[in-house]
Amino acid sequence: MKRLIWIAVTVLATVQLKAQYDPAFTNSWALQSFYNPAAAGVDGHLNIQGGYSMQMTGYDGAPKTMLVTADLPLTFWSPKHAVGAGFMNDAVGLFSNKKIYVQYALHLPIGWQKKGKLSVGARFVIVSEKFDGSGVDTDESNDKAFPTSEVSGFAIDADAGVRFTWMDVWYVGASMMHITSPTVELGDDKVNEMGIDAIYYLTGGYKLRFRDRRYCLDTHGIVRTDFQSVRGDMTARLMYEGSKNKLYGGVMYSPTVSVGFLFGMNFHGVNIGYSYEMYTGGVGLQNGTHEIVLGYQMDMNKGKRGKNLHKSVRYL
Repeated sequence: MKRLIWIAVTVLATVQLKAQYDPAFTNSWALQSFYNPAAAGVDGHLNIQGGYSMQMTGYDGAPKTMLVTADLPLTFWSPKHAVGAGFMNDAVGLFSNKKIYVQYALHLPIGWQKKGKLSVGARFVIVSEKFDGSGVDTDESNDKAFPTSEVSGFAIDADAGVRFTWMDVWYVGASMMHITSPTVELGDDKVNEMGIDAIYYLTGGYKLRFRDRRYCLDTHGIVRTDFQSVRGDMTARLMYEGSKNKLYGGVMYSPTVSVGFLFGMNFHGVNIGYSYEMYTGGVGLQNGTHEIVLGYQMDMNKGKRGKNLHKSVRYL
Protein backbone atom coordinates (compact mmCIF):
# COMPACT_ATOMS: atom_id res chain seq x y z
CA MET A 1 0.00 0.00 0.00
CA LYS A 2 2.87 2.42 0.81
CA ARG A 3 4.25 1.82 -2.66
CA LEU A 4 0.89 2.66 -4.22
CA ILE A 5 0.66 5.87 -2.18
CA TRP A 6 4.14 6.95 -3.17
CA ILE A 7 3.40 6.32 -6.83
CA ALA A 8 0.22 8.40 -6.58
CA VAL A 9 1.93 11.25 -4.77
CA THR A 10 4.87 11.28 -7.16
CA VAL A 11 2.56 11.54 -10.13
CA LEU A 12 0.60 14.33 -8.48
CA ALA A 13 3.85 16.20 -7.77
CA THR A 14 4.53 16.44 -11.49
CA VAL A 15 1.87 19.20 -11.45
CA GLN A 16 -0.33 17.58 -14.08
CA LEU A 17 -2.01 14.21 -13.57
CA LYS A 18 -3.44 12.42 -16.60
CA ALA A 19 -6.68 10.56 -15.96
CA GLN A 20 -6.84 6.94 -16.99
CA TYR A 21 -9.89 5.15 -18.36
CA ASP A 22 -13.34 5.77 -16.99
CA PRO A 23 -14.57 2.83 -14.88
CA ALA A 24 -14.80 -0.39 -16.86
CA PHE A 25 -17.95 -2.09 -15.55
CA THR A 26 -18.25 -5.82 -16.14
CA ASN A 27 -21.97 -5.28 -16.79
CA SER A 28 -21.51 -2.51 -19.35
CA TRP A 29 -24.42 -4.03 -21.31
CA ALA A 30 -26.77 -2.87 -18.50
CA LEU A 31 -25.28 0.65 -18.29
CA GLN A 32 -25.26 1.64 -21.94
CA SER A 33 -26.59 5.17 -21.44
CA PHE A 34 -23.53 5.88 -19.27
CA TYR A 35 -21.10 4.99 -22.05
CA ASN A 36 -23.18 6.57 -24.83
CA PRO A 37 -25.75 9.35 -24.22
CA ALA A 38 -27.44 8.39 -27.50
CA ALA A 39 -28.71 5.23 -25.76
CA ALA A 40 -30.93 7.22 -23.37
CA GLY A 41 -34.57 6.15 -23.82
CA VAL A 42 -33.76 4.16 -26.96
CA ASP A 43 -35.94 1.20 -25.94
CA GLY A 44 -39.01 3.30 -25.05
CA HIS A 45 -38.75 2.45 -21.35
CA LEU A 46 -38.09 4.26 -18.12
CA ASN A 47 -34.76 2.79 -17.05
CA ILE A 48 -33.24 3.24 -13.61
CA GLN A 49 -29.97 1.38 -13.15
CA GLY A 50 -27.40 1.22 -10.40
CA GLY A 51 -24.06 -0.50 -10.28
CA TYR A 52 -21.49 -1.03 -7.54
CA SER A 53 -18.07 -2.42 -8.40
CA MET A 54 -15.30 -3.52 -6.02
CA GLN A 55 -12.10 -4.04 -8.00
CA MET A 56 -8.85 -5.75 -6.96
CA THR A 57 -10.49 -7.05 -3.78
CA GLY A 58 -8.11 -7.83 -0.96
CA TYR A 59 -5.87 -4.81 -1.55
CA ASP A 60 -5.92 -1.72 0.65
CA GLY A 61 -7.15 1.33 -1.22
CA ALA A 62 -8.51 -0.81 -4.08
CA PRO A 63 -10.89 0.92 -6.52
CA LYS A 64 -14.58 1.11 -5.63
CA THR A 65 -17.12 2.60 -8.03
CA MET A 66 -20.79 3.45 -7.63
CA LEU A 67 -22.99 4.53 -10.53
CA VAL A 68 -26.68 5.47 -10.73
CA THR A 69 -28.33 6.32 -14.06
CA ALA A 70 -31.88 7.10 -15.14
CA ASP A 71 -33.32 7.78 -18.60
CA LEU A 72 -36.74 7.84 -20.23
CA PRO A 73 -38.46 8.86 -23.48
CA LEU A 74 -40.60 12.00 -23.39
CA THR A 75 -43.84 10.35 -24.45
CA PHE A 76 -45.94 13.41 -23.57
CA TRP A 77 -43.95 15.45 -26.11
CA SER A 78 -42.76 13.02 -28.76
CA PRO A 79 -41.37 9.48 -28.67
CA LYS A 80 -38.39 10.80 -30.62
CA HIS A 81 -37.00 12.63 -27.60
CA ALA A 82 -35.43 11.28 -24.41
CA VAL A 83 -33.64 12.65 -21.37
CA GLY A 84 -31.49 11.20 -18.63
CA ALA A 85 -29.32 11.92 -15.62
CA GLY A 86 -26.67 10.15 -13.61
CA PHE A 87 -24.20 10.22 -10.75
CA MET A 88 -20.89 8.38 -10.39
CA ASN A 89 -18.48 8.15 -7.48
CA ASP A 90 -15.11 6.49 -8.13
CA ALA A 91 -12.52 6.08 -5.37
CA VAL A 92 -9.03 4.53 -5.44
CA GLY A 93 -6.51 4.99 -2.67
CA LEU A 94 -6.26 8.67 -1.72
CA PHE A 95 -8.00 9.80 -4.92
CA SER A 96 -11.71 10.08 -5.61
CA ASN A 97 -13.71 11.61 -8.43
CA LYS A 98 -17.38 12.30 -8.93
CA LYS A 99 -19.38 12.84 -12.08
CA ILE A 100 -22.84 14.41 -12.23
CA TYR A 101 -24.59 14.76 -15.56
CA VAL A 102 -27.79 15.39 -17.49
CA GLN A 103 -28.27 14.20 -21.06
CA TYR A 104 -30.56 14.43 -24.06
CA ALA A 105 -31.11 12.07 -27.00
CA LEU A 106 -33.00 12.32 -30.30
CA HIS A 107 -34.25 9.10 -31.96
CA LEU A 108 -35.17 9.14 -35.66
CA PRO A 109 -36.84 6.14 -37.40
CA ILE A 110 -35.02 5.29 -40.64
CA GLY A 111 -34.44 2.36 -43.00
CA TRP A 112 -36.78 -0.18 -44.56
CA GLN A 113 -40.29 0.31 -43.14
CA LYS A 114 -38.60 2.55 -40.58
CA LYS A 115 -37.50 -0.47 -38.57
CA GLY A 116 -34.15 1.14 -37.88
CA LYS A 117 -33.50 3.94 -35.42
CA LEU A 118 -30.74 6.54 -35.64
CA SER A 119 -29.97 8.16 -32.30
CA VAL A 120 -27.79 11.12 -31.37
CA GLY A 121 -27.13 12.26 -27.83
CA ALA A 122 -25.23 14.85 -25.82
CA ARG A 123 -24.41 15.25 -22.16
CA PHE A 124 -23.52 18.14 -19.85
CA VAL A 125 -21.18 17.05 -17.08
CA ILE A 126 -19.70 18.39 -13.86
CA VAL A 127 -16.59 16.50 -12.75
CA SER A 128 -15.16 16.79 -9.24
CA GLU A 129 -11.73 15.52 -8.20
CA LYS A 130 -10.35 15.12 -4.66
CA PHE A 131 -7.05 14.06 -3.16
CA ASP A 132 -6.76 13.32 0.57
CA GLY A 133 -3.29 14.58 1.46
CA SER A 134 -3.82 13.85 5.15
CA GLY A 135 -3.19 10.20 4.38
CA VAL A 136 0.33 10.87 3.05
CA ASP A 137 3.34 10.37 5.30
CA THR A 138 6.49 11.92 3.80
CA ASP A 139 9.88 12.91 5.16
CA GLU A 140 9.80 16.09 3.11
CA SER A 141 7.02 17.74 5.10
CA ASN A 142 7.91 21.20 3.78
CA ASP A 143 7.63 20.23 0.13
CA LYS A 144 4.68 22.19 -1.27
CA ALA A 145 4.30 19.66 -4.06
CA PHE A 146 2.84 17.22 -1.51
CA PRO A 147 -0.57 18.30 -0.14
CA THR A 148 -0.91 17.60 3.57
CA SER A 149 -4.68 18.12 3.67
CA GLU A 150 -7.67 17.36 1.50
CA VAL A 151 -7.64 19.27 -1.79
CA SER A 152 -10.37 19.26 -4.41
CA GLY A 153 -11.65 21.02 -7.49
CA PHE A 154 -14.20 20.74 -10.27
CA ALA A 155 -14.59 21.45 -13.98
CA ILE A 156 -17.23 21.46 -16.71
CA ASP A 157 -17.16 18.65 -19.25
CA ALA A 158 -19.27 17.20 -22.06
CA ASP A 159 -19.90 13.85 -23.77
CA ALA A 160 -21.62 12.98 -27.06
CA GLY A 161 -22.52 9.92 -29.10
CA VAL A 162 -24.41 8.33 -31.99
CA ARG A 163 -26.10 4.94 -32.28
CA PHE A 164 -28.00 2.89 -34.82
CA THR A 165 -30.51 0.24 -33.69
CA TRP A 166 -32.24 -2.30 -35.92
CA MET A 167 -35.46 -3.43 -34.22
CA ASP A 168 -34.66 -5.60 -31.21
CA VAL A 169 -31.95 -7.48 -33.08
CA TRP A 170 -28.69 -5.50 -33.22
CA TYR A 171 -27.14 -2.10 -32.57
CA VAL A 172 -23.86 -0.27 -33.02
CA GLY A 173 -22.73 3.00 -31.48
CA ALA A 174 -19.82 5.41 -31.08
CA SER A 175 -19.27 7.99 -28.38
CA MET A 176 -16.69 10.39 -27.00
CA MET A 177 -16.28 11.23 -23.32
CA HIS A 178 -14.46 14.31 -22.00
CA ILE A 179 -14.86 16.30 -25.20
CA THR A 180 -13.48 19.43 -23.54
CA SER A 181 -10.47 17.58 -22.06
CA PRO A 182 -10.90 19.63 -18.88
CA THR A 183 -8.18 20.45 -16.35
CA VAL A 184 -9.22 20.32 -12.70
CA GLU A 185 -7.23 22.61 -10.41
CA LEU A 186 -6.88 21.17 -6.90
CA GLY A 187 -6.89 23.28 -3.73
CA ASP A 188 -7.10 27.01 -3.13
CA ASP A 189 -3.51 27.68 -4.18
CA LYS A 190 -3.97 25.76 -7.49
CA VAL A 191 -0.51 24.17 -7.14
CA ASN A 192 -1.70 20.80 -8.43
CA GLU A 193 -4.01 20.00 -11.30
CA MET A 194 -5.50 16.99 -13.03
CA GLY A 195 -5.84 16.80 -16.79
CA ILE A 196 -8.55 14.51 -18.20
CA ASP A 197 -8.01 13.20 -21.72
CA ALA A 198 -10.77 12.40 -24.18
CA ILE A 199 -11.85 8.74 -24.33
CA TYR A 200 -13.47 7.16 -27.39
CA TYR A 201 -15.91 4.23 -27.29
CA LEU A 202 -17.31 1.77 -29.81
CA THR A 203 -20.22 -0.43 -28.72
CA GLY A 204 -22.32 -3.06 -30.42
CA GLY A 205 -24.57 -6.00 -29.76
CA TYR A 206 -26.60 -8.76 -31.38
CA LYS A 207 -29.51 -10.84 -30.08
CA LEU A 208 -29.79 -14.36 -31.52
CA ARG A 209 -33.27 -15.89 -31.14
CA PHE A 210 -33.69 -19.65 -30.90
CA ARG A 211 -36.58 -21.73 -32.21
CA ASP A 212 -38.10 -21.62 -28.75
CA ARG A 213 -38.71 -17.86 -28.60
CA ARG A 214 -38.35 -17.83 -24.85
CA TYR A 215 -34.60 -18.30 -25.22
CA CYS A 216 -32.00 -16.09 -26.86
CA LEU A 217 -28.28 -15.37 -26.82
CA ASP A 218 -27.62 -11.69 -26.10
CA THR A 219 -24.13 -10.44 -26.97
CA HIS A 220 -22.52 -7.08 -26.23
CA GLY A 221 -19.11 -5.60 -26.96
CA ILE A 222 -17.34 -2.39 -25.99
CA VAL A 223 -13.95 -1.00 -27.04
CA ARG A 224 -12.43 2.08 -25.40
CA THR A 225 -9.25 3.99 -26.24
CA ASP A 226 -7.44 7.29 -25.76
CA PHE A 227 -5.16 6.39 -28.72
CA GLN A 228 -2.40 5.55 -26.27
CA SER A 229 -3.89 2.32 -24.93
CA VAL A 230 -6.98 0.28 -25.71
CA ARG A 231 -9.28 -2.18 -23.92
CA GLY A 232 -12.06 -4.33 -25.31
CA ASP A 233 -14.74 -6.31 -23.43
CA MET A 234 -17.14 -8.93 -24.80
CA THR A 235 -20.18 -10.35 -23.00
CA ALA A 236 -22.50 -13.21 -23.96
CA ARG A 237 -25.64 -14.01 -21.95
CA LEU A 238 -28.01 -16.92 -22.41
CA MET A 239 -31.44 -15.52 -21.55
CA TYR A 240 -34.78 -17.06 -20.66
CA GLU A 241 -37.66 -14.65 -21.19
CA GLY A 242 -40.84 -15.95 -19.58
CA SER A 243 -44.18 -14.18 -19.34
CA LYS A 244 -43.48 -12.87 -15.83
CA ASN A 245 -39.74 -13.13 -15.28
CA LYS A 246 -36.42 -13.31 -17.07
CA LEU A 247 -33.28 -15.19 -16.12
CA TYR A 248 -29.79 -15.02 -17.57
CA GLY A 249 -26.32 -16.43 -17.13
CA GLY A 250 -23.23 -15.66 -19.12
CA VAL A 251 -19.53 -14.99 -19.47
CA MET A 252 -17.32 -12.00 -20.25
CA TYR A 253 -13.85 -11.76 -21.72
CA SER A 254 -11.38 -8.92 -22.04
CA PRO A 255 -8.26 -9.92 -24.03
CA THR A 256 -5.06 -9.75 -21.93
CA VAL A 257 -7.08 -8.35 -18.98
CA SER A 258 -9.72 -10.64 -17.50
CA VAL A 259 -12.41 -13.30 -17.76
CA GLY A 260 -15.59 -13.53 -15.71
CA PHE A 261 -19.07 -14.87 -15.24
CA LEU A 262 -22.40 -13.14 -14.57
CA PHE A 263 -25.97 -14.09 -13.76
CA GLY A 264 -29.19 -12.34 -12.80
CA MET A 265 -32.94 -12.12 -13.07
CA ASN A 266 -35.74 -9.68 -13.91
CA PHE A 267 -39.07 -9.94 -12.08
CA HIS A 268 -41.93 -7.53 -12.86
CA GLY A 269 -39.50 -4.90 -14.14
CA VAL A 270 -37.03 -5.19 -11.24
CA ASN A 271 -33.68 -6.61 -12.25
CA ILE A 272 -30.74 -7.70 -10.13
CA GLY A 273 -27.46 -9.23 -11.22
CA TYR A 274 -24.05 -10.24 -9.96
CA SER A 275 -20.72 -10.78 -11.70
CA TYR A 276 -17.18 -11.76 -10.80
CA GLU A 277 -14.28 -10.73 -13.04
CA MET A 278 -10.92 -12.51 -12.66
CA TYR A 279 -7.75 -10.80 -13.87
CA THR A 280 -5.60 -13.01 -16.07
CA GLY A 281 -2.28 -11.43 -15.16
CA GLY A 282 -0.53 -9.68 -12.31
CA VAL A 283 -3.26 -9.31 -9.69
CA GLY A 284 -4.33 -12.93 -9.29
CA LEU A 285 -7.57 -14.82 -9.79
CA GLN A 286 -8.68 -14.47 -6.16
CA ASN A 287 -8.33 -10.65 -6.20
CA GLY A 288 -10.86 -9.92 -8.92
CA THR A 289 -13.84 -7.62 -9.25
CA HIS A 290 -17.18 -8.18 -7.54
CA GLU A 291 -20.02 -6.23 -9.14
CA ILE A 292 -23.73 -5.86 -8.43
CA VAL A 293 -26.30 -4.25 -10.71
CA LEU A 294 -29.80 -3.32 -9.61
CA GLY A 295 -32.46 -1.61 -11.68
CA TYR A 296 -36.06 -0.98 -12.58
CA GLN A 297 -37.68 -0.78 -16.01
CA MET A 298 -41.18 0.35 -17.03
CA ASP A 299 -42.79 0.62 -20.46
CA MET A 300 -43.53 4.29 -21.23
CA ASN A 301 -45.59 3.62 -24.38
CA LYS A 302 -49.01 4.81 -23.27
CA GLY A 303 -50.51 3.59 -26.50
CA LYS A 304 -50.20 0.01 -25.25
CA ARG A 305 -52.03 0.63 -22.02
CA GLY A 306 -55.53 -0.72 -21.88
CA LYS A 307 -55.08 -2.72 -25.08
CA ASN A 308 -57.03 -5.98 -25.22
CA LEU A 309 -58.57 -5.46 -21.79
CA HIS A 310 -62.06 -6.21 -23.18
CA LYS A 311 -62.89 -9.00 -25.60
CA SER A 312 -66.08 -10.09 -27.31
CA VAL A 313 -67.25 -13.56 -26.27
CA ARG A 314 -67.47 -14.46 -29.93
CA TYR A 315 -63.64 -14.40 -30.18
CA LEU A 316 -62.79 -16.16 -26.91
